[in-house]
Amino acid sequence: MRVELSDEARRFIARFDEVTGVTPTDCLVEGDRLVFVIPAGEMAAAIGQGGETVRRAEERLDRSIELVEDADTPEAFVASALAPAAVRAVTISEQNDRVAYVEVAEADRGVAIGEEGETIETARRLAKRHVDVDDIQLT
Repeated sequence: MRVELSDEARRFIARFDEVTGVTPTDCLVEGDRLVFVIPAGEMAAAIGQGGETVRRAEERLDRSIELVEDADTPEAFVASALAPAAVRAVTISEQNDRVAYVEVAEADRGVAIGEEGETIETARRLAKRHVDVDDIQLT
């Protein structure tokens, strides 16, 4: 799928790349928070030792930053978007809509949902943009 980026998102991607040396494939601008999709295998470089690289990017961009690692399958992408929640399984159902049913440990439900539903809503937006999943439901 081709992701449409706003000019603002493109600028943030370019600045993130300058600081980290990693070029994100997507950027969601959500108020004072940026969510970057990082190419598979480049997460360690984007974070840096002890989180140093991503902290430097946060200071330069003056925003909090969250990173989601891209994946080869819709199931793996949804699990990545809900990190750091421990996802046990993801099942994609294609009835009328394409829905990802995600099994998480009871102790991690709050992590998967996030404060005021922020994590799961971001995961839903990213899943729609990248893997054509219409909704994510926790089971």
